Amino acid sequence: MRQVFLLFSHQLTPSQIEELKNKFKVDKIVYLPKELQHIWSNIPPELPSIKGHLQEMLMWLRQNSNPEDLVLVQGDFGAVYILVNFCKKFGLIPIYATTERQVSEEILDDGTIQVNRKFSHVRFREFEM
Repeated sequence: MRQVFLLFSHQLTPSQIEELKNKFKVDKIVYLPKELQHIWSNIPPELPSIKGHLQEMLMWLRQNSNPEDLVLVQGDFGAVYILVNFCKKFGLIPIYATTERQVSEEILDDGTIQVNRKFSHVRFREFEM
């Protein structure tokens, strides 16, 4: 059974779920437990190093994953770097989502500009070293 662990702050879209199941042969989607999700979504910017802040998450991932499982990693740049290296070291496959962005701007009657953004999932891509 192949799992994907979600280390990001959103819910998967139907097209993302479909790609994980069909292309990557994922049988189980694993969201972070609530307390770990809070850690991942709230990386303290004042810490000089975040490695200690992520230790509980790294232990949980190590205990619950198997080699060749996928890990969707998106978030704080430093945390992503640490997690991608961790995944590579333990035989996990770190991936990230790519999107197509459509942006439109409209000048309103009062002179302000309203910006609308639409993001559409394109594909998952493996982190390469």
